[in-house]
Amino acid sequence: MTEEVGCITGELTVVTTAFPTGQAWVAVQYRGADEWYTLTGTPTPLPAGESLAHYHQRVLDAVRTGGETVAPPAAGTGQ
Repeated sequence: MTEEVGCITGELTVVTTAFPTGQAWVAVQYRGADEWYTLTGTPTPLPAGESLAHYHQRVLDAVRTGGETVAPPAAGTGQ
């Protein structure tokens, strides 16, 4: 699920970026396209004690699952 165009499907590229403010931003694009779309729920606080690489993997897992995915919450919060 994206802020700009809603739900997108197909072959996607996903990038997760950390800001100095401690937040993570996730963007997706159709593979080979020029436009990037913000994953709904980001930017979001990067979970305490979790590396950007680990959070990115959780994002990828959620995107692969589908179902109008939004940014995953901090691990163990149950949100």
